[in-house]
Amino acid sequence: MIAYVTVGADDIARAKRFYSAFLPALGYELEEGPEGLSYALPVQPGQSSALPDFYVKPPFDGRPASAGNGAMTAFEARSQQQVRDLHAAALAAGGSDEGRPGFRDSYGPRFYVGYLRDPQGNKIALFSCNPDEPGRDE
Repeated sequence: MIAYVTVGADDIARAKRFYSAFLPALGYELEEGPEGLSYALPVQPGQSSALPDFYVKPPFDGRPASAGNGAMTAFEARSQQQVRDLHAAALAAGGSDEGRPGFRDSYGPRFYVGYLRDPQGNKIALFSCNPDEPGRDE
C-alpha cells in the first residue's frame, strides 16, 4: 500500500495554487507548514488513516527541485466530467497540458484520463474508470 507521495517544488505558493485547484474536489484537505504543503484525505471514524497523503515540499538537500523522468502521480476522479473540470481548473491555476482528457487506445475501454504538469514540471494524471459511464467503444 502506498502511504504517501512527495513532489518537490521551488515555489510553494505556485504549487499551492495548482494543487488546490483540484485536490480539495477529490476530498483532500490542506495543511500548510514551514516545510511545505500536506494534502490528506480525512480520517473516518473507526479508521486509522486514509491513504495516501500527498506532500509538496522544497527538496531536503537544498538543491533545486526537478521532475522525475517517467515519474507520475495519478488521482482518481468520480466521473469523466470531473476529470474535464479538474483538468481545466489545474490549467487555469498554472499547470500545463500533457494530454487533454479522453480515452487512450493503449488503455482499457473505461480508462478516461487527462494529463498535466504542475508548475515545477511534475507529471499528474486525473482519471476515472466509472462503470456507470460510457466507455471508449460505446
